Amino acid sequence: MELYDTTQLALEKAIEGSSARQQAIAANLANVDTPGYQRVDVDFHSTLRDAMASGSDGLAGAAFAAVVQAAPQRDATAQVRPDGSSVDADVEAAAQARNGLEYEALVQISKARIDILESAMGTR
Repeated sequence: MELYDTTQLALEKAIEGSSARQQAIAANLANVDTPGYQRVDVDFHSTLRDAMASGSDGLAGAAFAAVVQAAPQRDATAQVRPDGSSVDADVEAAAQARNGLEYEALVQISKARIDILESAMGTR
């Protein structure tokens, strides 16, 4: 019997994915004035959705872990500036804020679920 269910595993993987995405966004912002720098991003949402569709085995599997820990991918859809860079500081700042809020929400939900488990076990 597992202590954590599929939802808790999904929250854990989403937190990891959001953290990897935050690192990619920070790299973009750090290179906003670097000529030729291409914007990168981590798309963990679709991978998480596919893993959840296959149940807890998909969430615990190496395939999902490898994607989250993989290097960020170049964003081919981003507009390229005349200096060859595809980073827009305003777009990155908005993405950073949105991702930060998502991360905070995921952590709060995960903590609430753990608190419920601890209460049920009588350890709180």
